[in-house]
Amino acid sequence: MMKIAFREEGDAIVLLDGATPVVPVQHADPAQDARREFSSSEYSKVIAGIVAGEPPAIDLAAEKRLQGCLVSLAAGGLVHSAHDISDGGLAVTLVECCFGSAAKLGAEASLDEHDPAEIAAFGERGARAVVSVNATSLARILETARQYGVAAHQIGKVVRDGAFRIQYKGRIVVDSSVETLRDTWTHSLERALKVR
Repeated sequence: MMKIAFREEGDAIVLLDGATPVVPVQHADPAQDARREFSSSEYSKVIAGIVAGEPPAIDLAAEKRLQGCLVSLAAGGLVHSAHDISDGGLAVTLVECCFGSAAKLGAEASLDEHDPAEIAAFGERGARAVVSVNATSLARILETARQYGVAAHQIGKVVRDGAFRIQYKGRIVVDSSVETLRDTWTHSLERALKVR
């Protein structure tokens, strides 16, 4: 069983995506699908007050590819941590991996997706996971993912200073300490109840 917490400074953070073909194929309009699904996300509800759209479609074949890949990586002892992407999207997944760390680790990530920054960071599309791996194992991770038909690429690294940063196309879009984010996350319900 893999835990979600980052364990080692310097580990590579790898995004695994069972739904994105390893070899790109023609699709009608993935950006339109992402926008429609994003309007039902937690981010859209909390930040924009929008509750609409459709939840992300479930792609069972993509989920199976991802799960097969994760089981193989865990069985081979190739990954230090693994966490699925769900509520809150990639940004929330990454910070939750930091919260679980006993060593007060942080993360630096860089996103270069075609989607707008909000969708890249907070989109909740399934069949994706984040793993942390020793940099020396990165090539084996990428090869294993390819064998399972799972897209994989390094999006960042685990850092020691408790910082949490996300860049989008070279521009910093999130820059905070893990402790500040942990406080917000831990006490959000209490604060919301006091406001009302």
